[in-house]
Amino acid sequence: MIELRAGRLRCELKPELGGCIAGLWLDGDPVLRSTPAAQLSAARLSGCYPLVPFSNRIGHASLVWQGTQHPLVRNNGDEPHAIHGVGWQRPWSVLDSDAASVMLAYEHRPDASWPFAFDCSHTVRLTPAGLEMTLALTNQSDQPAPAGLGWHPYFLKRPRSHVTFEASGRWEMGADKLPTERRASPGLDADCATLEVDHCFDGWNGVAHLRDERMHAVVRSGLTRLVVFTNPGREGIAIEPVSHANNAVHLYARGAAAQELGLRVLQPGESMMAQMSIEAEPAA
Repeated sequence: MIELRAGRLRCELKPELGGCIAGLWLDGDPVLRSTPAAQLSAARLSGCYPLVPFSNRIGHASLVWQGTQHPLVRNNGDEPHAIHGVGWQRPWSVLDSDAASVMLAYEHRPDASWPFAFDCSHTVRLTPAGLEMTLALTNQSDQPAPAGLGWHPYFLKRPRSHVTFEASGRWEMGADKLPTERRASPGLDADCATLEVDHCFDGWNGVAHLRDERMHAVVRSGLTRLVVFTNPGREGIAIEPVSHANNAVHLYARGAAAQELGLRVLQPGESMMAQMSIEAEPAA
């Protein structure tokens, strides 16, 4: 377990569980869905974990790349897709740490879950204002490889939780949880209690607000896509800054432009980086 402290904030991480953030607390109140790291059993139950080297789903766990089909592991129970990359299911190493920051690393060698070698670092820094995170990924394979980055923060839905952000488009979802088409969308300005959403928004302006009677949380990122997931039966809401649209590699294989999807094609030795922060303060 690693504990970070700054001002009124405290954060616990459990690197061996997917480099995850077990919890984030403001004056003892959870900002994210939070479990003490010593009690956490899976990254999927944590407050936040990195999405590496892709976010959301690759349809039917089958990657078609440069004319070659690569079967992938179906890594989320009975779901037929590959989901959230591989980093969240692998142990990360601690490269450096102090009272308010830690740098984690994961080195991937080709396997059934992902056929391209890469290495990735995850730097987490706690300040009195919030939690700052940076992901950096380098393609270590000998060929161009698809790549994406993101995070999966999961916030509590307290009474009167309200989410607000601006965007320009939204990918509609089919019954198979894969995107079907992009439509214009202004984003969201909605009460969370009745909200049902599982979509990737693009044209995001990089700021999302979550307010309730006790707390105001702000998600900020230089990424321009945001996946939001909740429904009335869930106790939380996922607000996920990501670099590319859901199922981007399949959409790319069907002819969509990589730039429009946000998909990066990294040459051997090439890197990409992403940043995000979660700020928290008591409700005014």
